[in-house]
Amino acid sequence: MRWTLDDIDWAGFDPARVDPDLLAVVKTASLVEANAADYVAYLRNVFADDPDFVAAAVQWGVEEEQHGAALARWAELADPRWSAAAALADFRANYRLDLDTDVSIRGSRAQEMIARQVVETGTSSFYSAIRDASACPVLREVAGRIAADEFHHYRLFRTHAERYAAGKLSLWARVKTALTRFQEAEDDELGWAWFAANVRPAQPDAVYAARDWGADYWVRAMALYRRPHIDNGVRMLLRAVGLAPNGVLFRGVSALLWFATRRRAAALAG
Repeated sequence: MRWTLDDIDWAGFDPARVDPDLLAVVKTASLVEANAADYVAYLRNVFADDPDFVAAAVQWGVEEEQHGAALARWAELADPRWSAAAALADFRANYRLDLDTDVSIRGSRAQEMIARQVVETGTSSFYSAIRDASACPVLREVAGRIAADEFHHYRLFRTHAERYAAGKLSLWARVKTALTRFQEAEDDELGWAWFAANVRPAQPDAVYAARDWGADYWVRAMALYRRPHIDNGVRMLLRAVGLAPNGVLFRGVSALLWFATRRRAAALAG
């Protein structure tokens, strides 16, 4: 463990520096991070005969759960009426990952490693964006530590991708795997996490199917991003699929993704 909750300067918390929209995003993220055990179980099944990777996956899960605990602790400071435990129980009761398999859902172990790098790219950029958007020094510290962990996890999965010769896959296979996992970011997991973290505590009789709760999350999350977060994420994505993280391709992809992010955020807000 590179840090623990005891390393955070919780005494520096200032309720006057809490942004309500950012608080709602943090509550949601705390549930997703705390639910890492399902992914760990899946990775243990898929890589059952690779003890080195299984050990790394277990440690990854421990660190992800610590992320959830740190975010939840900050959220409970910001909103003393909110119960992280109750929200997590509600989330887990209604959303479960369907990953009961001993074969990678990505097609191969090498592709699994590419997909994991995509996830860590997204989370590293996301927590960097939270760090830079927050006026609360405690949240900046928490988000900064998590962002550093997620970049470390990206490098971890990149190392194992080399072991499984991900670079020998065709370029199309690598890009397709990355794009598929990237598109899955808007699946039901975040919608249910938003609902359990923010809607049900205030409206116990609310119905999940009543609206697209994921949109409520994304309109706030996307507003956090700035161009440097997109640039860093694109560099990581290009490396994950074996392409040069600079030059004309980088500039084109980064500009396109920045435009798409702004447009999507505006559409959701409108």
